[in-house]
Amino acid sequence: MSRAAAAIGALREADLTVATCESLTAGLVAGELATVPGASAVLRGGLITYATQLKAVLAGVDPSLLAARGAVDPEVAEQMALGAARVCGADIGLACTGVAGPEPQDGRPVGLVYTALARGGRARAHEHRFGGDRVAIRAATVAALLERAARLR
Repeated sequence: MSRAAAAIGALREADLTVATCESLTAGLVAGELATVPGASAVLRGGLITYATQLKAVLAGVDPSLLAARGAVDPEVAEQMALGAARVCGADIGLACTGVAGPEPQDGRPVGLVYTALARGGRARAHEHRFGGDRVAIRAATVAALLERAARLR
């Protein structure tokens, strides 16, 4: 079973809906979820907030937090996940922000990624240090979020 199928299965079993807010993956997480037959029962939608200011405009991330810490930050990821759930009317929000490379961003190293899951108005971020090139870092980020969603059972 694919990671996406496992995530959709866990969400269906728990009778939960999901939405995403994606930066470095630019919609890949929602896209992977949508490949699973029956995804429409749980996938509400997603926000692509590749540009920093869209994290505030679309997901409601605190602009002063973005100004102080930049986009690659655990609290930013948490606010993105909460925003995805709120804006899309979902039970679960999944979010990711990080540096896919090839160059560091705002003093953050390539491969530093924060993923977050929000549920019931609370969110929790995880820090990752992924290796490889841009494609590998983005793929690892998608896998990490799908695995978190699959563990909702």
